[in-house]
Amino acid sequence: MEIGQSNHERLAGAAVRRLSDAPDWHYLLQEFDTFYSSCSAGGSKVIRSHQDRVREALAGVIAADAPILEREPASKPVVAHLPRTLDLGRCGAMAGMSRVLSRLENQLSWEYGYKQVPPSLERNYAYCEILGPQGPIQSDGLILGFVLFAPGTTYPEHNHAGIEESYVSMAGAWSENDSAVYMPGSLIYNPPGYEHRITTGERDPCLLAYAWIGPAERLAQPMMVFS
Repeated sequence: MEIGQSNHERLAGAAVRRLSDAPDWHYLLQEFDTFYSSCSAGGSKVIRSHQDRVREALAGVIAADAPILEREPASKPVVAHLPRTLDLGRCGAMAGMSRVLSRLENQLSWEYGYKQVPPSLERNYAYCEILGPQGPIQSDGLILGFVLFAPGTTYPEHNHAGIEESYVSMAGAWSENDSAVYMPGSLIYNPPGYEHRITTGERDPCLLAYAWIGPAERLAQPMMVFS
């Protein structure tokens, strides 16, 4: 890709592969939709409203047969723990999503999201965006992805201005702000600007799926900042 070339320019200048041409990516989105439609909101109207917004945005992506931009697969040290999390996930509440993700494992682009990642996270954390402005599945109003943590990791306190976020626990035990321990199948909601810190259990790695909803300009440049 030429420096400064936008995704729209790339799409205009090349033969476009669509979601319907990539069954495993399509099935992965179906797993997100199934979870957000069937999981309990715990009686919270705020959480249920967030789930509905995620599903509505996702339905639009699927209905539009969204374009797919091929990204170069990329790894980080923590990805050595991914097979373990997928093994754990296949035995739990998120088995369907874990199975589909395992078929896409070699196509994922893992990154840090920071110009300078803290040394404590260099070998213990990475994320991959699977739907959003950075693709591979293109969307301006929704981001879906996965974040992977090694055992015994603390991800420092941070917030996402203008972006509402939810985590879906796929494998491993973790806590947010020391308030509770979350197991596979849990959904955690963070409103825009909410300060939160993540810690993971000492025994196993932790894999979380996440969804971000917000204005297109915020999703294009989320600017994650540690507090």
